[in-house]
Amino acid sequence: MGNTDSKLNFRKAVIQLTTKTQPVEATDDAFWDQFWADTATTVQDVFALVPAAEIRAVREESPSNLATLCYKAVEKLVQAAESGCPSEKEKQIVLNCSRMLTRILPYIFEDQDWRGFFWSTVPGAGRAVTDEMDDDGARPLAESLLLAMADLLFCPDFTVNSHRRGPDSVEDMQNIDSCEYIWEAGVGFAQSPPLNYIHDLNRTELLRLLLTCFSEAMYLPPSSDNTILNPWVSFFCSTENRHALPLFTSLVNVVCAYDPVGYGIPYNHLLFSDYREQLVEQAVQILIVTLEHDGGGLAHRPPSPSSMEDQDSVGPDNLFVNYLSRIHREEDYDFVLKGLARLLVNPLMQTYLPNSTKKIQFHQELLVLFWKLCDFNKKFLFFVLKSSDVLDILVPILFYLNDARADQSRVGLMHIGVFILLLLSGERNFGVRLNKPYSVHVPMDIPVFTGTHADLLIVVFHKIITSGHQRLQPLFDCLLTIVVNVSPYLNDFSSLSSTVSPYLKSLSMVAANKLLHLLEAFSTNWFLFSASQNHHLVFFLLEAFNNIIQYQFDGNCNLVYAIIRKRNLFHQLANLPSDPASIQKALLRKRKSPDAITGISRTSSQETVSMEGSRPAVPAEPGTLKTSLVAIPAIDKLTEKSQVSEDGTMISVLKMEHSHASHHTPQADHTTQADHTPQAVHGAIVGASDTESVSGRDNEDVFYTEAEMERRRMSSTSSTISCTSQSHWAPTPDWVLSWKCKLPLQTIMRLLQVLVPQVEKICIDKGLTDESEILKFLQHGTLVGLLPVPHPILIRKYQANAGTAMWFRTYMWGVVYLRNVDPPIWYDTDVRLFEIQKM
Repeated sequence: MGNTDSKLNFRKAVIQLTTKTQPVEATDDAFWDQFWADTATTVQDVFALVPAAEIRAVREESPSNLATLCYKAVEKLVQAAESGCPSEKEKQIVLNCSRMLTRILPYIFEDQDWRGFFWSTVPGAGRAVTDEMDDDGARPLAESLLLAMADLLFCPDFTVNSHRRGPDSVEDMQNIDSCEYIWEAGVGFAQSPPLNYIHDLNRTELLRLLLTCFSEAMYLPPSSDNTILNPWVSFFCSTENRHALPLFTSLVNVVCAYDPVGYGIPYNHLLFSDYREQLVEQAVQILIVTLEHDGGGLAHRPPSPSSMEDQDSVGPDNLFVNYLSRIHREEDYDFVLKGLARLLVNPLMQTYLPNSTKKIQFHQELLVLFWKLCDFNKKFLFFVLKSSDVLDILVPILFYLNDARADQSRVGLMHIGVFILLLLSGERNFGVRLNKPYSVHVPMDIPVFTGTHADLLIVVFHKIITSGHQRLQPLFDCLLTIVVNVSPYLNDFSSLSSTVSPYLKSLSMVAANKLLHLLEAFSTNWFLFSASQNHHLVFFLLEAFNNIIQYQFDGNCNLVYAIIRKRNLFHQLANLPSDPASIQKALLRKRKSPDAITGISRTSSQETVSMEGSRPAVPAEPGTLKTSLVAIPAIDKLTEKSQVSEDGTMISVLKMEHSHASHHTPQADHTTQADHTPQAVHGAIVGASDTESVSGRDNEDVFYTEAEMERRRMSSTSSTISCTSQSHWAPTPDWVLSWKCKLPLQTIMRLLQVLVPQVEKICIDKGLTDESEILKFLQHGTLVGLLPVPHPILIRKYQANAGTAMWFRTYMWGVVYLRNVDPPIWYDTDVRLFEIQKM
């Protein structure tokens, strides 16, 4: 039968299904076989020939026919899994059924009345030949479907190469050891033979259906009840799935072993189709959506010393999370880390021939996978930080952050990148690794500098804050928290290689000036008085300066010199006016110049030429689709304070109630209040969120969008602080005095008191006009015995909570939704987890 005739007959069958007024009997195989046995359609054909309107029409007008269609398709998959697909016709039936279910399932999920259909039992459906259960004990349709797909993913000569002669009977098929058929060598498993690209295509089809099954989560609204699990994921990742371990390892291996460049032949990606890339994309998406747990903390248990094959040890019920948390061999960590780093750095690669190298597009999924690896397996996190390999992850993240800063459709990418850096910055080794000289010079739209990876981090953060779009302002406190966390170690070489040059052991002048420029921007009167939490940003910067001065003064002469040059900033902060007239005068200026950060950056920051080959960050193209996100928790909910003891260990600092905030130390006070995320420009951000408020939610126990959070924040603040109306907060003299007296200025003021006269004297005595001589003087100076007693180092470590769990779920599924456009699996369906918007 020709391909055109095949499509025509398939279309006729679809029309018959939608126009039949009477239910079609399940025993009418001649009718049902038209959908899978007599056709050879691609997945794109199925999506084109089965319109959304007709699926909905069958669902509403002929529900029994839709139910039978689903049941019959699952039945065919179960039969194929039992038989092992010995013939080409049976393999084609599997692919056709998979494509049909992929098309239909989203329309099952979008209707609340249909959502439980696959979890009901259909008499006689989905039973294996060896099952001795009667019809009353039949599996739900969903379980039969998931188990059949698991079997088919390890079906010899269909999705894996056959190591031996095929099974002689159904019993042989049921007893196949899937561990013999690991998809790819890696993570501690036996070498597998070269792969057939047809197997890659077949796996991709099955994984696409599996991902569609898991996507029921898209059709449920965001909820604060973190114990509600995805039943599809829960069952598939349970002990009911005998292939759970080999499938988990296969997915990890196929992702981490993928090399999109190969032998590096220019333009090879334009000459040959890369079927492996499609498989890798589906594999990494399956991994990130299955690596969810019930939030009970089991996922964070230390890895078991027993082998991964020991499934009886205590751990999360989700076996994928269990296996991931128990990977413990260093060679496996190395394989995973190098594989992820190779893929993350791929889009950054520069070649002499334009567009000659393949560039992957699934870096967001890779970042989520890296996050889950670090979050669930703390030994992997420590391995990452044990060497400078962590910088191979850092540089791509900073590149993505810098590149996406002007594109509001990529605000989720900005968040995941910052979250990863926040997690890493909670560990001392990360700060130490940042002292390694930066010599890669990936083309970025930032000033050229010579320095370390710490300089790179600060320069990129400065670029994000001063030239990013306004919806990034809730991330400012996270960015500065990262700077504070690493600041005590920006000259610490206790565990770095001795090959590091001694003169590259401090912040560069470029990075030092960027930090002072941020202080200049955040410490103006009109900015401080514009929103109730803007002063927190000043506290963060002062804390970072104090950490460097107290613990890494030697070698950080550039920062000390920058502080001396900008000493007026600190004097202005110490003398900050708090009278009503000054406050009103500052607010009047704010109304005249609402674009706060951008306005300052253009006039006060001395930008230099950007790196060669870099491209400026640009906004999203009109019409670009984006998905909404729930608001992130405030920084004090996102982190937990730890105090560094003399031996380097961290001791958790108990969070104190907001009512006792007045007793907190100046160093810690600015993040202990119960307020939410600070806003850099009050008014510029009000109402600016990733989504409008979601209607139809009567339950208060939900997660709010950023716009809703802003409205509630303004309303709650006005009830505790003097306000001009119910929904507008206004600064008062008492409010200014409440935090002004806690500004940690003592150390810096003492430094200025000691060094400014010395610098002025040496300039006069020697007639110095060259700053290099002043830097040399500062480099050999000392403040030992002259500064106040060093304060304790406070590190704010990322703390998992329900808010971030919900954020990751919405972000992760939003990425999956937008990335699957060929075919557009979920397009134009009634998803409720997020909203789809056009830029």
